[in-house]
Amino acid sequence: MHSLPTSKLGFFFSDHHRWLLQHIQRRLRNRADAEDTVGDTFYQMLVARVDPDSIEQPRAYLSTIARRLIYDRHRRRKLELAYLERLSTLPEALAPSPEEQLQLIQALVAIDRALDGLPVVVKATFLYSQLDGLSYVAISHKLGLSERTVSRYMKQALQQCYLSELSP
Repeated sequence: MHSLPTSKLGFFFSDHHRWLLQHIQRRLRNRADAEDTVGDTFYQMLVARVDPDSIEQPRAYLSTIARRLIYDRHRRRKLELAYLERLSTLPEALAPSPEEQLQLIQALVAIDRALDGLPVVVKATFLYSQLDGLSYVAISHKLGLSERTVSRYMKQALQQCYLSELSP
């Protein structure tokens, strides 16, 4: 396995860190989130083993990675808020502990990541089945689909989940 000299990455980081931080902070208006996103951006580059010399437009490259990370963070927060809002409607005796809540949120984020790229109706079909425990008949009525389409969507979603488990 070929690894890049650390000095190359260090120079690339020092050349572009300040610009990227300012660029992201203008979008997020939050220094802590901007710093996290910058770190995650360079981490993505490190994990992908990208040779900095091969990047023709470093700012465009880095801002593309950062934009994707910002979108993922925003989507994850929306998912967490929706889950917490739903939890707030439960009687206190049925509410999960803070540890269980964290595990459930992490599971929801993993499911969301696994289903990324599927049409909304396919995701909804899967979530109604797996999270709400609805039957295919109930899902077909709720979404105005045939049972056969619900079955096809479930197969598609399960296949996507399975394939995402095999990916690094």
